[in-house]
Formats: sequence, structure tokens, C-alpha cells
Amino acid sequence: MKKTQAYIQANQQRFLDELLDLLRIPSISADPAYAGDVRRAAEFIANNLRISGAEHVRLEETAGFPVVYGEKIIDPKAPTVLVYGHYDVQPADPLELWESPPFEPVIKDEIIYARGSCDDKGQVFMHVKAFEAMLATDNLPCNIKFMIEGEEEIGSNNLAIFVANNKELLQADVILISDTAIIANDIPSIDVGLRGLSYLEVTVQGPNRDLHSGVYGGAVANPINILCEMIASMHDEFNQITIPGFYEAVQELGASDRAAMAQTPFDLEAYQKDLGIASVHGEKGYSTLERASIRPTLDVNGIWGGYIGEGAKTVLPSLAHAKISMRLVPNQSSEKITQLFTDHFKAIAPKGVKVTVTPHHGGEAYVMPTDTIAYQAASKALAETFGKEPVPTRGGGSIPVPTVFEKELGIKSVLMGFGLDSDAIHSPNEHFGLFNFYKGIETIPHFFKHFYALSTK
Repeated sequence: MKKTQAYIQANQQRFLDELLDLLRIPSISADPAYAGDVRRAAEFIANNLRISGAEHVRLEETAGFPVVYGEKIIDPKAPTVLVYGHYDVQPADPLELWESPPFEPVIKDEIIYARGSCDDKGQVFMHVKAFEAMLATDNLPCNIKFMIEGEEEIGSNNLAIFVANNKELLQADVILISDTAIIANDIPSIDVGLRGLSYLEVTVQGPNRDLHSGVYGGAVANPINILCEMIASMHDEFNQITIPGFYEAVQELGASDRAAMAQTPFDLEAYQKDLGIASVHGEKGYSTLERASIRPTLDVNGIWGGYIGEGAKTVLPSLAHAKISMRLVPNQSSEKITQLFTDHFKAIAPKGVKVTVTPHHGGEAYVMPTDTIAYQAASKALAETFGKEPVPTRGGGSIPVPTVFEKELGIKSVLMGFGLDSDAIHSPNEHFGLFNFYKGIETIPHFFKHFYALSTK
């Protein structure tokens, strides 16, 4: 292990330079205009895997963007770790809020600013470089497989098909994922739960064309007004969601579990200061940490319609649109929730408008048991490199693939991320600390060491 860590230390600058090159590729999977760049990012990852010593590296084609596959089988009898991550990134909008161009990475105060720096290119690259270091120093105790996809930010629909069609290729003993966060740089943690997701778009149509608001205002339903009223009605005075049947399958945590969650270090004042808000907001009867992890939500992610250009245009619009996401908890089915939303949204629409609901993507919540070898290996690895035991936490985000892996491959995932909640993923000025990048590369070999030891007892 000393040789491996010495190799990592000696190659830190090269590792960083290579990551910066990857971050310069605008691999935005949601926008067809960037399709060539998404593929270029896949090729970059594949080439770096080859250089690092992986074998059988290739781009596995799907109906969308390719999956990067590579492996190093040192002994068919040894445990196998399957590393999952994604090379696609979120759109960078609104561009005017970035302090530096999103695809021209800048390092300031030991922090990398760029889209994808934390989610998930920086964290994927930790695994590639940790693998290189282990292999170069003859210290790779387990077989390793890489499966890096390019559609995580748009729902991973083609990955599920790829996994189902390649069960033998992907057989492993554990799936290792770094696409989550730790509590703080001095408080390591492991996510043992993720929320599911239902993401959709709604359109409210009124008249067959935009109208003069003076001539028709007050006589014809305004789709924007109607859409706002419909959305507002979906939460009650206690900030609970009003869709009939929405909470039927929600898994309620018991008092002991909630008490354990309450022990997680959390500074409410610092939280509010970081976000620039005077107060938190959410479902009555739950703490901020609970609202952001173990409770379901419904949020508007974007809303538009009518005239939003410079100056005035007194228009009564024909159409109004919104993108809406619902974060789900264990036992809630994304398919069922999508249907409940659709039925309710159409039912509450007044007669003067037409409503269309278009589902985009979804996924199920995931809970990882803490008594597995994989969790124990991650816990021991983090304890070694951070100098203290990690805290098990529930994450508020969604990664659809762990449930797919468990269903299709029968394999548990361990979520050993190194980002911070304050890294502004999905937002302008996304960033990732050099400390976190290097700490990830340092910790991953320890995971392999402990996973091998625990698996071969």
C-alpha cells in the first residue's frame, strides 16, 4: 500500500491535468447539439483506461450514447469489483451566472470550477487513477471491471437494457459507485440510501394562438395563470403533497432510526448562510435533514410561457409549460407516482384549457444494508484515510442504476462518494476540491484491500 500511495503522490499533477482535459469536453447528454462531445468524452475515458492498463476496453453501443467498458482480471477466483459512473453532465445554463466558463476549468483556492467536476467526471476519474496506481505498483488484489455510461443525467434508460443483455459480462461481487457526497472534509460518511425519481413535463394550452391581453384578458383562461394555480394547489398548508394516494406506499422511519439520523453533524446556521436564505422550508414535523433525504418531494424545476424578452409585450399566451420532479422514498414506485400525478393534474384542470403530461425518466429509491462486506470495506477504507469512522447517511439525490443492478445482476452497490453537498452540482459554478479528488484516489485502493480481505476470510 505504501508503494501505491507513493505512486499517487508522485503523479498528482498529471492526474489533475488529465482530469482538466476531460472537463473541457462539454458532454451534455440532454442536448442533441452536444452529441459529438458526449461521444468524445466516452472515447477519452476509454483511452485513459487503456493507458492505465485496463484490457478489453471498448465502447459498447446502445440506442443512445455508448457505455465505456474495460476490465483487468488478475485471477478468476479473486473477488471482482464493478466500478460504475457516468461521463455525461448537466446543461450549464444559466451561463451568465458562471464566474468562469463552465467548460474551461479553473482552479481557485484549491478547488476545481467546471461543469462535471464533481458530478461525475471528477469522481469517475478517481477510480481510473486509483486503478492505474494499484496496477503500476503490483497492488491490485481484486479483479476490476469498469462500466461508465453517458446517459445518467437523462435517466439511464439504455443502461438498463445494456445490463439486462450483458449479465455474464458484468458479473461481479460488488458495484462501487462514487456519485455521492460526504458530510464534510473532516466528517466522512457513506450514503446508505438514495431517493427515487419521477421527472416529467407539463403543458397547459388555452386559446389556439397568443392573444392581446387587453382585448381578451379576463374573458379567456390564461394558461400561465392556470398552470401556477394548479402547481400551487399541489402542496397544502403543511407543505404536504396533495396528490391522492401519493403517500400510500411511503416507508416511515421509526423513532430510533430518526433519532440516529439526528446525531448526524449538521449546522443549520451555516446551511442557511451557504444558501443565502433566512429560513428553511418544508414538510411540517420533519427536520431539514429528514426533509432532504427520507421524505418525498414535488418541485418545479423550470416554468415558462408567454413573452419574456426585453421590453413589454401585452400578450395572453397560448401555452404554458413546466418541468416537475418528484423525489421518492423506498416502496414508492416511480411508474405509479407518475400515473398518480398525471391523473391528478388532468383532473384539476379547468375546462378552458387542455393539459398534456409527458414523462421523461424515473427510477426507484435504494437502501443499502450496513452489515455487508462491501459496506464494511468502505467504512474501514474511509476510517484509514480520514482518521475517523464514517457516518452512515441517507442521500437526497437519485441514482437509478443501483436498483437495476440488484434486479438484473443480483449485486449490491456501495455508495462511496467524495463530493460535498455544497459543490453546486447541477448549478452554476459547480466545483470539486483538490482535497476531495486526491482523497478519493487515496481511499479507493484501501477499499480494494479490505474488500479482498473480508471476501477471502
